[in-house]
Amino acid sequence: MTTKVRIVTDSTADIPREVRERLNIEMVPLQVLFGTESYLDSVTLQADEFYEKLEKFSGLPTTSQPSPSEFMAVYERILDESPDAPIISIHLSSQFSGTFQSALLAQSLIEREADITAVDSKSASYGNGMLVVKAAEMAEAGASKEEILDEVYRMRKETGLYFLVDTLEYLQKGGRIGKASAFFGSILNIKPILSIDDEGSITPVDKVRGTKKAVQRVVDLLKEQFGDDPVAVHFAWGYQRGSALDLYEAINASFQIRHTTTTTLGPVIGAHVGPGTAAVFMQRA
Repeated sequence: MTTKVRIVTDSTADIPREVRERLNIEMVPLQVLFGTESYLDSVTLQADEFYEKLEKFSGLPTTSQPSPSEFMAVYERILDESPDAPIISIHLSSQFSGTFQSALLAQSLIEREADITAVDSKSASYGNGMLVVKAAEMAEAGASKEEILDEVYRMRKETGLYFLVDTLEYLQKGGRIGKASAFFGSILNIKPILSIDDEGSITPVDKVRGTKKAVQRVVDLLKEQFGDDPVAVHFAWGYQRGSALDLYEAINASFQIRHTTTTTLGPVIGAHVGPGTAAVFMQRA
C-alpha cells in the first residue's frame, strides 16, 4: 500500500482550523507583533482577536516568518509517523515573505532520507489556501505526489484573483506594495483594484471611484477570464465587510457557481492589507 502524501502549509493560507484538521494539513505559523507583544498567527492569536487589537493599537503591527528549524520540526514529526511519506509544503509567495525560503532551507537540512517538495504558491491568503486544500483532498483520496503537484501548478496558473483595499497604508508601510506604488495618493473615494501577478507580486489592475464601480469592474474582469463557464469561487475578507458583501453578492449573481468558500483574512495577511480588504479567487469548476 502506497503511503499517503502529507501536506504542509503556513498560517497565511487562511484555512479554517476545522478544514485543516479534517484534511490532516500541517500548519507552521508566522508571528504577529504588536510592539513587544508577540503572537503565533492562528495559534495564540485568532482573526477576531487580531482585528480587535488592531482597532486599539496606535501603530501598525509587524510580522515575521517561521525559522527553518520550525519547519524541520514539522517535517521530522511527519517522518517519525510515516517514514516513507512524500511531503508537499505549499507557502506564501516568496515576493512577500521569506517563509518559502525557510521551508526550502529546512528541506535541505533534514539529515535522513526524505521526499520533500516545497512549492511557492505565488499567491497569498486563500489563493494559497485553495491550492493547499486541493492538494490535501487529493492526498486523502490516495493521489500520488506527481498528480498533486501537477494539479497545484495548473491551479496556480489558472486562478483569477482580485482584491479591494480601503487604504494602501498597510501595504505601503509594510513594504509589500511593489508595482502598485503608482496608486499612492489620497484622492477621495478612489478604490484601487489589485491582483497578484505570475511572479507572485502585488500589481495594480485599475482604480475607480466608489465601491459599487470597483465591484462591477472586478466582475467584468472575471467575466473576461471565465465567461459563462461553471466556476468555484473563494472569498476572503477582514472584519469591515461592507465592500466584501457587495463583492460576494455581485459575483453570486453573475456566475454559474458550483462551489463557494468564505474565510477570514488572518492576522498576518490582515496586518499587511488592513481590515477593510475583500479578496476573490476564482477557478473553473
